[in-house]
Amino acid sequence: FHRLVCKMGYAGYAPGNKVAEALTPLQQALRSLPLEKAQEILELLEKVTRNVVRNPGEEKFRSLKLTNPKIAASVADAPSMVDALKDMGWVQEGEMLVLPPSVRLAHEVHVVGLIDAKDWWKKEAEDEKRRQMRAGNMDDEQKELIQKMELDRKEKEAEGPVLHGSVAKKLGDGPNIMRAGDVGIGKSSGGG
Repeated sequence: FHRLVCKMGYAGYAPGNKVAEALTPLQQALRSLPLEKAQEILELLEKVTRNVVRNPGEEKFRSLKLTNPKIAASVADAPSMVDALKDMGWVQEGEMLVLPPSVRLAHEVHVVGLIDAKDWWKKEAEDEKRRQMRAGNMDDEQKELIQKMELDRKEKEAEGPVLHGSVAKKLGDGPNIMRAGDVGIGKSSGGG
């Protein structure tokens, strides 16, 4: 008699599935950049951040002129870039963003966070490219269905990640256990 052993997690989820963690304000700001400009803006943010991490005491790396043409163009394309900088500790003073001396940017947190955001945006760009390719090969009914699915996805995304696991509910009186033998698996049907 052989037993069928199947390793399952709670509620039928495969073991190892984890509930998503909430995004930090910095991650939210970095993910709100426009798709077309995200990589370019993240490169600029990474360069600025790396300079501060490598030279924490140098004042020239701890201030950004919002009138600088490259920074002004990035802010015009994505105002949320300023939000991301503020979430890192930068403070706006008139036409400048200044990183106070008390704020220390850490490579493991800030630079790695920007690299993670670049990876996330790269995946988003690939997904968008696939959506565009699929959209070219569809009839009107399929396009309408895809639009509805995209709206549903955005609605779910706006709700945020699931921050709690499922809750067990009692289903009835006593155990309701079915074994393989109950349905005839592993039993001899006779024969020669």
